[in-house]
Amino acid sequence: MREKSNGTSVLTKIILGGISVLIADYLMKGVTIDTWTTGFILAAVIILINFTLKPIMVILTFPITILTMGLFLLAINAGVILIAAYFIPGFAVESFWWALGFSLVLSLINGVFGISLSSKD
Repeated sequence: MREKSNGTSVLTKIILGGISVLIADYLMKGVTIDTWTTGFILAAVIILINFTLKPIMVILTFPITILTMGLFLLAINAGVILIAAYFIPGFAVESFWWALGFSLVLSLINGVFGISLSSKD
């Protein structure tokens, strides 16, 4: 028999993540998302990057993360946003600082929704 998962499904994460991304875009003028479809694609790409590349980045930067008492993880999150901006046409971020702010706002909105776009679920 198959057990039910306590985590949300990937499709639910993409839908709620897309809504979160669009809300964060509305709140921040340094981030541009052309269409709502691009927002949902962005959410899917962020989930994919968080699942594949982010663990590698965290392992490679572990010493600096320890030295900064975990604050370097914020830079990694901004890096994830910048990587997504590079690959997704219709999504633009003006600078590293806007990417950092976008990742913080996105985390707050996702916290309100009770979802996580990370690979831990």
